[in-house]
Amino acid sequence: MPNANRGAVGFKSNEFEQEYDRPSKSQLKREMEALQKLGEALVAEPRDRVKRVPMPEDVREAILECQQIKDHEGRRRQMQYVGKKMRTLEEDELAIIQKTIDSWRGASKAETAAMHALERRREKLLADDAALTNLLNEHPEVDVQHMRTLIRNARKEQAENKPPKAYREIFQILKQLQIAAAKRRGEEIDEKDFGDDGDET
Repeated sequence: MPNANRGAVGFKSNEFEQEYDRPSKSQLKREMEALQKLGEALVAEPRDRVKRVPMPEDVREAILECQQIKDHEGRRRQMQYVGKKMRTLEEDELAIIQKTIDSWRGASKAETAAMHALERRREKLLADDAALTNLLNEHPEVDVQHMRTLIRNARKEQAENKPPKAYREIFQILKQLQIAAAKRRGEEIDEKDFGDDGDET
């Protein structure tokens, strides 16, 4: 007589297949950590940058709120919440955010290079009078008398160990000339690309 229970305690062959389709626990953990890091990268960025990233409003609000929390424990909890919100995003949304962060990192290198180029030019102006002639050839709009006075004052500041007022002003003028030249060439340019006062030499 056939056993009525036969097969009842068995299993369908596709049950295991579904089980193996799911990501492993360690893979899920890695994905969660990657999303947490992505959230942390956004929290570390300036607020105006975060506001420009294409993402759902609730995720952005969680990030902006986290930036304002100074209390260590409160910030840690909010950071966990940011990670949780990041996990609600679709693959394409995450890809856009990652691409945006990557572009900022590339831009940061370009910003540093541009700032160092201006600093080197300023040093040449202080070290060699011929550098001013070269500058005037490239930028005839420069107020030569004002520039000569600034160079003289900056040299005096360095010699007498005074605050670098003229030194910083030279950097600002060089920065504005660079921006004006880039705009004439039709390039999209942001003043922030050249740093602020350029006195970190």
